[in-house]
Amino acid sequence: MRIIFFLTALICFPTVQGEGRCEDILKDCLNTISWTRCFEDKIANCTTKRRSIPGFVQLSVNASKEVEANLTNEHRIVVPFSALQKSRGSPLKEHVKVVAMVINSTYFRLAQRSRGRQLHRPEQNTVLGDTVLAVKIGYHPLKNLSQPIKLIFFKRNLEVANGTCVFWVDSGDGKGRWSTDGCKTTNGVSEYICSCNHLSFFAVLVNPVLSVDEKTAVTLSYITYIGSSLSAIFSLISLIIYICLRGRRTEKSLSVHMQLTGALLCLHLGFLLSSFSVQTLGEDSWVCRGLGFFLHWALLASLTWAAVEGFHLYLLLVRVFNIYVRRYILKLSLVGWGLPTLVAGACAIWGVYGKYDLKESMNQISAGQICWMSSQFPQHYAVAFVTTVAFPCLVLLYNGCMLGLVVLKMWRLRQSHRAFGSIRGQSNISREKISMVWKDCATVLGLSCVLGLPWGLMSTTYISTAGIYIFTILNSLQGVFVFLWTVALACKSRTDDNTLSKDTSSQKIITTTFTSTAAE
Repeated sequence: MRIIFFLTALICFPTVQGEGRCEDILKDCLNTISWTRCFEDKIANCTTKRRSIPGFVQLSVNASKEVEANLTNEHRIVVPFSALQKSRGSPLKEHVKVVAMVINSTYFRLAQRSRGRQLHRPEQNTVLGDTVLAVKIGYHPLKNLSQPIKLIFFKRNLEVANGTCVFWVDSGDGKGRWSTDGCKTTNGVSEYICSCNHLSFFAVLVNPVLSVDEKTAVTLSYITYIGSSLSAIFSLISLIIYICLRGRRTEKSLSVHMQLTGALLCLHLGFLLSSFSVQTLGEDSWVCRGLGFFLHWALLASLTWAAVEGFHLYLLLVRVFNIYVRRYILKLSLVGWGLPTLVAGACAIWGVYGKYDLKESMNQISAGQICWMSSQFPQHYAVAFVTTVAFPCLVLLYNGCMLGLVVLKMWRLRQSHRAFGSIRGQSNISREKISMVWKDCATVLGLSCVLGLPWGLMSTTYISTAGIYIFTILNSLQGVFVFLWTVALACKSRTDDNTLSKDTSSQKIITTTFTSTAAE
């Protein structure tokens, strides 16, 4: 009779007192000081009340085979057989228990200070998907595995970047830190693969993704369309002014400025046409592919001519008039227009262009479309990164150095002007200083727009909503700023012939930039 009772109890109550249900372990352990250690101790022996728990996997597997399990649509684990064999404890055991669970990242509280290796300033990062993956194999801790365990985190937002695989280090007081020791990160197209040589609580830290609400997105769209329209109009006016000035003067700087203005005009016209025409065009329409080609070509041309402006400025400021380049403008034109045509033409042959879906940052719902690089193109992100991220960064770095040379030139001219003006009256010197400061600032701002440096504000879009507004306003109005620079040069050209001997630092640089006679 006792034997029958014992067998009945063993069947109905297979777990010993204190092991608990898997559904309740996290809730029970959160009441302890070190809840992560409590969780690791209890999760290996828990039992499930239901057959299926969202984000939870409990398997009894053969230790001689690799195990792969999906916890959710965004989480997967791959355990090599070597890790399973090491966790058996006894060579006689053929099966090993594997337990994995997805936990909300809000339960992991960062310590104020911690020792040892950790990511720099982890508070600046966020956990991908706000989820942490806990893995437990067998009943013994696993460290220094010969074959790493792979934890796969699929990206909700395919454009998220700079992900790093980390694991949780408990400090014993309910808090801890994220560490990268023993984990290697592989950044795939749609997933992060974490290869770690131990078990713990794993996550992927990414840069915070700044999202805007629908109202802000609509406002930014209106700002962009209005700014691009104004830039297109004023770029056309600037082009007309340069053509009129070129009829009376033959400076090479005029030709370079005119080419850059023409590229900017094409860029803003291409953006407006691609934005407003996309709704009436089919997915495979040759018109949309043509507009995408034109917009990409215009962007590359604007960046290339901005780099040419920096090169021309270098010749004017460093080499001054000691240069002779045969067919100078023709060679610059071959670079300024030829390089974008080659790149855009290769992309067109490759089939890059088409409709591009603008996605909201926190989900993959389409927020708009534009004729650009097709979202369906497999290597879309690679082409976009090389042509619209890497290349602009190189141009901005080079032109930033050129602007630094301009500032240095101003400072040297300012020093010589101070030495010359030391014999004048104090009141006249003060007034001249104020005037020179304003003119120098205007020169630097004007050259910044000509060199395309406002594009460098792109990094501010990842900081705050205000940064997005600043970037949108300045870049959509770049054609207007170039027009103001054109007007300043046109007005200055009328008085340069009689005032060269009286030029201040900024006036000399404007004069040099505008009236250089670099020979062909």
